[in-house]
Parts: sequence; structure tokens; C-alpha cells
Amino acid sequence: MKKILLALSVILLLSGCYKDDINDLKNDVNGLKERMAQYENLLDVLNKRLYVTSYETKDGSYVITMSDGTKLAVRNTSSFIKIGENGNWWIDGVDTGNAAKGATGATGEAPKIAIGKNGNWIINDVDTGVSASGQKGKDAADIISVSLTEGIMTFTFADGRTISIVASPPDIALTVPSGGFSVDKMQWFSLQPKLTNASGATYKWLVNNEEVSATIDLFSVFATAGTYNVEFKAKNGVGENTKAFTVTVNEKTYVNGIKQIFDFFPAPGQFTNELPAATATDTDETMLQKAEKNLTTGSMVSLGGFGGYVVMGFDHTIINKEGNDFVVLGNAFANWAEPGIVMVSYDANNNGKADDEWYEIAGSEHNKETTIKNYEITYYKPETEPANPSEPNYIKWTDNQGQTGFVSKNAFHKHTFYPLWKGTTVTFKGTFLKSNIYDKSTNGTNWANPAYDWGYVDNWANTDVKGQIDISWAVNSKGESVKLKGINFIKVYNSNRAEGGWLGEVSTEVSGFKDLNL
Repeated sequence: MKKILLALSVILLLSGCYKDDINDLKNDVNGLKERMAQYENLLDVLNKRLYVTSYETKDGSYVITMSDGTKLAVRNTSSFIKIGENGNWWIDGVDTGNAAKGATGATGEAPKIAIGKNGNWIINDVDTGVSASGQKGKDAADIISVSLTEGIMTFTFADGRTISIVASPPDIALTVPSGGFSVDKMQWFSLQPKLTNASGATYKWLVNNEEVSATIDLFSVFATAGTYNVEFKAKNGVGENTKAFTVTVNEKTYVNGIKQIFDFFPAPGQFTNELPAATATDTDETMLQKAEKNLTTGSMVSLGGFGGYVVMGFDHTIINKEGNDFVVLGNAFANWAEPGIVMVSYDANNNGKADDEWYEIAGSEHNKETTIKNYEITYYKPETEPANPSEPNYIKWTDNQGQTGFVSKNAFHKHTFYPLWKGTTVTFKGTFLKSNIYDKSTNGTNWANPAYDWGYVDNWANTDVKGQIDISWAVNSKGESVKLKGINFIKVYNSNRAEGGWLGEVSTEVSGFKDLNL
């Protein structure tokens, strides 16, 4: 019996040893697979011509992010070698005291890294005096070091093989004229630098050490003449590069008023075809010229009923400064406002045309429950002019709210109210504001249309501060506030569909413009 028990014990012991050997072998195989996978992943990076954008130590590994977003994990038992800020070789955070040749950050040649016979790290055939005891004796497929220098990240294997991948800060290509750039004040200054190794990079533009933009391109404007120091910084997880230069801003004299009219389209109204005067032979182009003449010579234009508009431009950028920035002139007076909504735009594509995104100045009525966004109205040209000079059912209209009605004829204006140069229907879209108009007399003899609180044209007297506009009130099509540095174009359209008895319809008038910062 004792012999049997002894034999069983030996068998169990041998069986346990066998299992341990099998487990060790499995672990070795798995470890080898992992190391070979690292090698294959690095080769794949080379084949795809990717580059390193960042690296960090995480959960016992160096996590290296490539330009396509993929991440490689290298066990941080490998040593990390780089050039420190003092120009010396640093190994695992320790200064070797040995100077490195060449400047870090510039793409160059990878260093030659090996473990010497004495067990020290050898870099470019120079003994660093730092022991590599933690790496000596590793398997051939093991990565013994990861180095970052001269814009190259190099992975060195125990058998001497190396794989090198570009790992540099974003490279900035920007041609700067001799003596720097030059621009007139209150004109857009734009730059589009070309970058490489910029995947995942962040950007910063500084003017006289003050950040003005965090985008890759610069689109800015200078309010005053002078010389400005400009820096562009591009940074990724590897490092940062900077391009510095000067911008000379020249003095310039501008007209404080309207320079050009880009579009003029009044809705039907009692002053349509009068301000400016129109004939049956006029066209969009000739009416545009007439409107421009009126608004550049001290006269005015009428925008007719709801939606009628005018688009104006200037010889300089209206800069968004602290406080109110401009006023569009009208002819409002006490208890009679004909408020027009203001839209603003800047010349983003730099072509001098009003074809960029528009932003609405969100005045005091913008968020009220009675305000209708995306309102649309269509007017229909009458087949004949009415015999009754005060015909109430004169020009038919329908809207997208399911309503229909008429623009009334006014005995004081015997001409046609429908724009002579337009087709049989005209449609306008915009934000509809509930009018404040009411009959003070209760018998139709005395009408009033009190002004809105702020933010509109032809709403308060031209000299009243409540008629001034702050560009910072601008919102996008989603109603979100936007930060505009300046604007180049303004559109004004009538916000009301209302009539005041014998006074006729509420029709916004525009008579000029003033830049409050000029």
C-alpha cells in the first residue's frame, strides 16, 4: 500500500510540474505573440505612412497616437530616451549629462541606440554612463527603448533592429514678405498657412501677445494704424512650432456712410414706385442704381410692406467694439415707428459681394411669444387699378400661417403700389414682429405706432441712442449668439404687416448710415 501511495504522489508531482511547464510555455508563446504584434503594428504604420501625433504613459504602457487616430501600446518596461530642454540626452527622466547633437523638433535622422558590452546605453557610439541593466538580455522581439529626437520616434529591439516613425510638432509653411505684411486699417487681414504633421493639432493666433483666434486660418481686422507683432502657434501631442512676423497697419480715410447698394426689393406699399421713382421700363438693375443714388446723396428709400428690403455695403469693415457700433437712419418720430429688422454679414470669402452668411440682430422683440420666425408672405399683382382711391381690397396677400388679406389703397397716393418692375407675384421671408399700432382716437382719426425698446431701424429718432445697433446682438439661423469681429454688409427689411387707417401701411424707410466707431 505504501508503495502505491508513493507512486501516486510521484505521478501527481510530475503532473503538477508538467502543468506548470505547459502554462509557462503558453505564457511565453502569448508574450512572443504580443511582441511580434507590436512589431507588425509598427510596420503597418510605416506602410501607411502615418506619423505620431501624441504619446502618454497609461496603465503600464506607452500609448502612442498615430495620425489616423489609431493607438499603439508599448509596454513601458522599455526605456524612453529623448533630448531634454538643456540639450542633453535624457533616459527615463534622468539627465545623462551628455550633450546631444542637433536641435530637437526638426525632422532628421534617428539616433543609433544600443547596449554596450559594459551594460550601459550607447547613443551614437557614445557611452552615456547610464546602465541599461533593465533591458539587457531581453528576447530579440522585445522593444528595449523608445527614443524621441530630431522629429523621429525610434523603436529599438533587443536584436538591434529599429523602426523609425515621424513624430514632430506641426510644420508651418507660411511665406512672409520682407519687412512683414501690410494692410489698411479697418480692412480684413487673412492668412492661410499650410501645415504638415498637423493631425489633431490645436492652433493659436496672438497679436501683441493677445489671443485673437484658435483656428488654423487667421481672419482679423485692425482698428488703428501701427505695427503689430503676430504669432501663429501650432501644437500637437509631440510639441509646438511657432511662426512670428509683423503686420504694418496703414492709416486710411473712409466715408462714414453707404458706399454701395447690392439689392433693393420693396414690397407693395404707398411709397413703392415713389422712393425711388419707378416707371414701367425700369428693371432690377435700374432700380438698384436709383436706390443707390438716393442713399448716397441724402435722400431715402421705402421698403413697402412686410419683407421689403435693401442690402447695403461700405468702403470699410464696421468693427465690433465695446458698446453700440452703428445706426441705420430712418424717419421715425414720436409715437410713429416703422421698425425694420437688421441683418448683418461679413465678407468671409473676401470677394466684395454680399453673398455670405447672414445674421439677425436680435432686438427686443426677437424672443417674444408673438414673434413668428420663418414667416413667409406672397403678394399678388392686381389685374387693374381700382376705381376707388381708398379701395380696402387692393393688393391680395397670403402667408404661411394660413391667413389672407389685402393691402389697402391710399387716396393720398394715386400711383400703383405694386413694384412696377416685378412679376405677377412677389414673396418675402423673414421674422414677423407683432405691430404696436393702435387707434388713439378710437374713431380712426389719430393712429399711433409706438417704438420697440431697441434693436431696429426706423424705430426711434436718428439721434436717439435707442436706435443704435450693437453687432454683439447678432444671432445665427438657429438663434445662437455669434461673436463677429466686424461686418461689411447690412440688410434691412420691414418687420410689420400693419396698417393705420388713412395713414396707410407701416412701411420702413431707410435714409442713411453712420459708423459710430469711425
